[in-house]
Amino acid sequence: MKVKIEIVEGLEEEEAVIRCRELNDFCISLQNYLSKQNNGKRCLLLTDGGTDFFIPMGDIYFFETEGRELRAHTADKIFFCSYKLYELEEMLPGSFMRISKSTIANLDYIYSITRNLTASSMVEFRDSKKKTMVSRSYYKLLLERLNTRKLGR
Repeated sequence: MKVKIEIVEGLEEEEAVIRCRELNDFCISLQNYLSKQNNGKRCLLLTDGGTDFFIPMGDIYFFETEGRELRAHTADKIFFCSYKLYELEEMLPGSFMRISKSTIANLDYIYSITRNLTASSMVEFRDSKKKTMVSRSYYKLLLERLNTRKLGR
């Protein structure tokens, strides 16, 4: 494996790019490690009732769209987010993953998945009563990512 460091003047934020022939355990572990280094310190500007909040990314369980609104769920609150889901997908750390057309989840908080063979499966989150759906098209990839993360590979 080659390792390069490029100095780019005017870059707003440090960025690490992992280039690989295929997605393998090593690349996923490297992404997870790098993501966790700054995950709890980075905050998103979210709103609730006209008040702006700066919520650490590590406190967010999942994002979901409902109509034209994007909502960010923490253990016990729901905030509104001004980003589009595809924008969040590009800027969120590796602990987040799209699990349906309308949802991005924080893999660190997923507690269980109740499988449904004919429709979407139900995802439950640790330390919360919140639930969301994982679509059939994302189910297998989600299980692979969770297995890789939980086994520490």
